[in-house]
Amino acid sequence: MHIQEMIVVEGHNDTNTLRRFFDCDTIETGGDHVSAETLERIAQAQKTRGVIVFTDPDKAGSHIRSVIERHVPGVKHAYIDRSVAHTDKKVGVEHAQKKDLEESLANVVTFNDALHTLDWDEFISLGLIGDAARRKKVTDAFHIGKCNAKTCFKRLNQLGITRNAIEEIL
Repeated sequence: MHIQEMIVVEGHNDTNTLRRFFDCDTIETGGDHVSAETLERIAQAQKTRGVIVFTDPDKAGSHIRSVIERHVPGVKHAYIDRSVAHTDKKVGVEHAQKKDLEESLANVVTFNDALHTLDWDEFISLGLIGDAARRKKVTDAFHIGKCNAKTCFKRLNQLGITRNAIEEIL
């Protein structure tokens, strides 16, 4: 399977895993500190080929995503669930199976800050605060990664998801 966009990953092992299964090119951040040079490479790739940010499902991966999103708006995001990307001691893209990587890359999302389709009161009435299992059902359905209530609300709005669409999932 060929992937047109450049895929941003954390390290060389992630690159090796993806290249084992896909015809793709990557940009490695080299950890959770994303250098100005790396951000410039990502920005250039976004202009020419597009970018998919595919970081580990952990705190460092989340930090990298937010840094890239601030500096290079409009990038796509692929999320993988922690439950399918881990060993006994580590978590990361490099530990996922081909089918799980394919699923993640087939369901990329792009966030748009200009959208607002859901009010906070609606979000609360849907029971998505204080109920992590209910929220996970929604985040899994829309492929937006594990997140707390505030981030979930923001991402749903950035994707233009409506109350009705969420109700259909629940």
